[in-house]
Amino acid sequence: MTVNARSRRPLNNASKTKSIDHSSFGAAADGARRQSGLQTGFTVIAAYVARWDPCPFILLNLLLSFQAAYAAPFIMMSQNRQQDIDRRDAARDYHINVKAELEIELLHQKIDALREQEVLQLTPAVAELTQLLRQSEQLQSPAAAPPL
Repeated sequence: MTVNARSRRPLNNASKTKSIDHSSFGAAADGARRQSGLQTGFTVIAAYVARWDPCPFILLNLLLSFQAAYAAPFIMMSQNRQQDIDRRDAARDYHINVKAELEIELLHQKIDALREQEVLQLTPAVAELTQLLRQSEQLQSPAAAPPL
């Protein structure tokens, strides 16, 4: 089933408004989340600190805790923004599915109407053929009977 251009249009005024936060802080949160897994500089510093930090690695633990503390808010903000986007997409998909369901129901009604018209057209034809069959049986039955 193909989706026509009508179903891609916004279904209400609320979906026409841009509610995605494109502020620089939100973009910074997304950028920080993307870069949080690629902390090569931090890894180099941690490796350098590990050389002269004694065995309990107190300074290294402090650096890792600091990294987790400053990265967590950015990751949470980015996840919340993505969750809002996903929720909006799900609502739009739901409205499209409802609209498609209504269109399918309308198609079922049209097919049922066509079948009903076909039955109404075929009923007189079947009645006429039945009458012709009876007439032919009546014409053949006296001739088929042997004389007494």
